[in-house]
Amino acid sequence: MAHVLAVANQKGGVAKTTSVASLGAALTELGRRVLLVDLDPQACLTFSLGLDPDTIELSVHDVLLGRLSAGIVVSTTADGTDLLPATIELAGSEAVLLSRTGREHALRLALADLLDDYDVILIDCPPSLGVLTINGLTAADEVIVPLQCETLSHRGVGQLLDTVQDVRRLTNAGLRVRGVLPTLFDARTAHSRAVLADVVARYHVDVLSPPIARSVRFAEAPGTGRSILATAGRSKGADAYRRHARAIAGLSAADEIPARRSPSPAGRTRERTALIPPTVTPGTTTPPAGASAAGTPAAMTPSVTVAVPITAQGRR
Repeated sequence: MAHVLAVANQKGGVAKTTSVASLGAALTELGRRVLLVDLDPQACLTFSLGLDPDTIELSVHDVLLGRLSAGIVVSTTADGTDLLPATIELAGSEAVLLSRTGREHALRLALADLLDDYDVILIDCPPSLGVLTINGLTAADEVIVPLQCETLSHRGVGQLLDTVQDVRRLTNAGLRVRGVLPTLFDARTAHSRAVLADVVARYHVDVLSPPIARSVRFAEAPGTGRSILATAGRSKGADAYRRHARAIAGLSAADEIPARRSPSPAGRTRERTALIPPTVTPGTTTPPAGASAAGTPAAMTPSVTVAVPITAQGRR
């Protein structure tokens, strides 16, 4: 079954959406089947991954209200992750859900049919502590708290942890706090270091390392509809998210896990770019990446386009 992580902080601008998109792309590089869920009515994750929220007809709004199954709404992104997209209609979901019994469990029940189709599900929660965020926390196994190392963001961590305690008591006893993820981090400033140290001492939570350094590359990526792993894959920020993805996947730096994809049932198709692995003769040693066996630079690995069938419901 899928491991479900919510990325939440009721303060806006702390890189929740960036973290979900980047972690999703990094986990896909590791061969994990990944579903991203956009629970923010602003639909920033949807836009950042190349979909236009103004033209989407079906969204997570329809799923939460029970109009459609989640599999019908799932779309595939250029980064290889699947996405439950959002539109501005999601703002109306909160008002409708407030009048319903069991409103906190709407997302958990909607995702139940998809748990066997994915290895990891990442939920991008809105910058609030309303019913949508409660739905994300109720559906999750763990929560990651992005923290911009500034005073106002520091205050938000305490409020979110109070909400997590309420969720544990009322709707999801198994919810765990994976840790605080420092984002937009500037190690040169004493203020950033002091805020981070105070969060650890005050709330007794783990700090996920490495911190995500501030970089203009993160701001540039959404304009292309891709994550930073596609637009600036060799940057420090992309490398940091890859390290966090390996930790989520339970891999050490020495582990090498080949990419894997489950075959999809017959149906409509989409195109993907797949790498052709180099041929290795038994008894020989595989040369390091970027070099041939003779020690000279190797040619770039060719790529081919393959058609992968998926069902009309968007499942594998």
